[in-house]
Amino acid sequence: MFEDAAEPRTFSGRALSEATHEDLEIYGVSELEERIAALQAEIERTKAQLAKKKAGRDAANALFGRLD
Repeated sequence: MFEDAAEPRTFSGRALSEATHEDLEIYGVSELEERIAALQAEIERTKAQLAKKKAGRDAANALFGRLD
């Protein structure tokens, strides 16, 4: 009936580490441009999630007082 609470996920950075250590020599110009576009889209997605979480935290702080 009750769902288990999601366990807090520690940031291991495995995907980021793999991406930043990948050999880029094997890619052509268009593939590198696509990679940049995908990474920029991921940055924007991450920034949007961060802003959403900060807004929620700020709302909680305003309602209950500072929680940090």
